[in-house]
Amino acid sequence: MNTFSNYQLNESQLQSLNRLVDDVARRQLKDFGKISSELKPDGTLITSCDRWSDKYLVEGLSKLTNDEEGILSEEGSKTVPSSKAYWIVDPLDGTTNFTAGIPFWAISIARFVNGEPETAILDIPILRQRITAYKGKGVFINGKRIKPLIQNLRKSDCISVCSRSISILQKQPEKTFPGKIRLLGVSSLNMTSVAIGQTFGAIESTPKIWDIAAAWLILKELNCELTWLRTNPAKLQLGDDLSTVNFPLIAAISKKEMNTLKPWGKLLIE
Repeated sequence: MNTFSNYQLNESQLQSLNRLVDDVARRQLKDFGKISSELKPDGTLITSCDRWSDKYLVEGLSKLTNDEEGILSEEGSKTVPSSKAYWIVDPLDGTTNFTAGIPFWAISIARFVNGEPETAILDIPILRQRITAYKGKGVFINGKRIKPLIQNLRKSDCISVCSRSISILQKQPEKTFPGKIRLLGVSSLNMTSVAIGQTFGAIESTPKIWDIAAAWLILKELNCELTWLRTNPAKLQLGDDLSTVNFPLIAAISKKEMNTLKPWGKLLIE
């Protein structure tokens, strides 16, 4: 029997969760730019700090939930858990930046209930900024609630893309891209930049479920548009192995901007 009423975390559990992220953020700030990386079989980088952060978070979440809720993490199990509520963890999104001393990376944690995110934390240690989202309750930055952007009133001319989605420019060299390109090098923050108005859209080519889990809820709670170009994460099945599954997507501040970006995003899957 699950001990969580209506599958929502209570205030004490949320405080414990935030303390857990505090601990990981402190360790990452200590290691930032000071440790070397190695290549994983999939071609991405990993450091000892990635491994430590993943282990610490997984053990902490297991204790927090009395081992009743499964955990999927980038450096651990990549199978959709069988529990009704489960967690998806990216302990250090932006390892390349982190290793190179580029001050932009994130800790991403999302709790899923019935296949969709219900609680999300996206922490940016170097900025001392924590973005939290709760299904039906909104989004908060360092505890202060932020309002959804006024639709069709954008304050940025920038579009966030990942390094792999740059190829779409080569497919239509005769056309002008509809915005100023920004490459942050962190999938979760690429997406979140749309939600908080830093960009008006984002195109991601090969994000994994742990890259998008927290940002997904942040975008939804701030009424942003999302188009899944191939695989819809809301249709995952228990036991699915997500180790090699990509979730290419477009995020935009409004339907108008989504229509502008769709022809470009669809080039990723042609």
